[in-house]
Amino acid sequence: MNDDLVYSILGQLGRAKRADDRLTITGDGDPVFQTPWRVGTAGAAALGAVGLAVSDLWRLRTGKPQSVAVDLAAATASLRSNTYVLRNGERPVSWDPLSGHYPTRDGRHMFIHTNHPHHRAGALRIAGAEGDTREALAAAVAKWDGLAIEEAIAAGGCVGGLTRSREEWNAHPHGVAVAKLPLIDIVKIGDAPAEQLPTGDRPLSGIRAFDLTRVLAGPTSGRVLAENGADVLHVAAPHLPYQAELLMDTGHGKRCAWIDLREPAGVETMKALLKDADIFTQGYRPGTLAARGFSPEQVAALRPGIVCVSLCAYGHEGPWSQRRGFDSIVQNVTGLAATQGSLDKPRNLPVQALDYIAGYLGALGALVALARRVEQGGSWQVRVSLVQVAHWLANLGTVDASKGAAELSDTVLLPLLTESVGPLGRLRHLRPVVQLGETPPYYARPAEPLGTSPARWA
Repeated sequence: MNDDLVYSILGQLGRAKRADDRLTITGDGDPVFQTPWRVGTAGAAALGAVGLAVSDLWRLRTGKPQSVAVDLAAATASLRSNTYVLRNGERPVSWDPLSGHYPTRDGRHMFIHTNHPHHRAGALRIAGAEGDTREALAAAVAKWDGLAIEEAIAAGGCVGGLTRSREEWNAHPHGVAVAKLPLIDIVKIGDAPAEQLPTGDRPLSGIRAFDLTRVLAGPTSGRVLAENGADVLHVAAPHLPYQAELLMDTGHGKRCAWIDLREPAGVETMKALLKDADIFTQGYRPGTLAARGFSPEQVAALRPGIVCVSLCAYGHEGPWSQRRGFDSIVQNVTGLAATQGSLDKPRNLPVQALDYIAGYLGALGALVALARRVEQGGSWQVRVSLVQVAHWLANLGTVDASKGAAELSDTVLLPLLTESVGPLGRLRHLRPVVQLGETPPYYARPAEPLGTSPARWA
């Protein structure tokens, strides 16, 4: 593929093509897997943009850029990297058996997400299931019309979405609202003096990133920062649900700490850490953290010059901006799943492209904002959502899915893998995809369980 799409992404952030850019994208193009959506092209473009943004920071450190190389097959594999993880030779389980599609009374299909225990219990209760099995949930959902169960699940604080066609979604009020948004944007949220990058021999040496995210998109963003030298502190709370097995995919290079924001001491600990942070990445719905004192504007007042990365499901505008969602749900409501299969038999994509690409874009925005901080000063907010990625991916058009493979051959896959040994055992996982000429990305420490490290900077 050529680099036009890479520079289209960067252009939305005000970064034009430079004469000294050295970007190479290799590979045969889509489809890599059996999907009509151009996920390989999209993933490679997002990662190519990340690589150039890392090169820009290296240029600011040293006066010279780096070469950037991305292989399209490796980029595509990275959009399902959690499926390649082995722990001590075994594959971790990350999907609850109740998650999936359910036919409704009016001939529609509802995708219900039950991977978190409270979402599982809530879905069973709201649907009126007589039991806690998939069969019981299916029998209950079959008594509902599609739009009614979708609204009931959302109103109950749970997660699900009605499978729609692309045409239906494009006419939906939220589809109309999101179509007006860019893929990614950066807005200035405060004044601050310019700051030079800390000294160090990696692009993000000395950069401190506070990672308050869960599941895949946000943690993937933090992993990209870690593989380029940032000190990433991944924060969770013991009382909140977390698919801990996903740390075997996204936790490499990070330290994991507990902070409980229900307690005044936890709030003060987080404030103290943010005062010394460079990047604050959070994956909550827009406005959710304001009551705790951690909206982007509040954090910028606490630490002038910080970069706040905001990742969410449905974007910061439109009637669904406060709705909970995950990659699988957004695939269904936006028509990606109907195109992957059909409205009668919807199928989710063989990759979680929305999660991983949103994560790459979150990291990209952070990198570009750091460069702005060096050159202009200021505090910045980066905004990315799964639904904006879905719109962008859909607008790339489709290919013949039958020409894709069910899985990568060992000849292609095995060179993409590495092993690490640490507190989670012996992990087989994907190595970083972006290849840099001067500072090859790597993970300085193995993944660790939640709450392993103290809540302080290294």
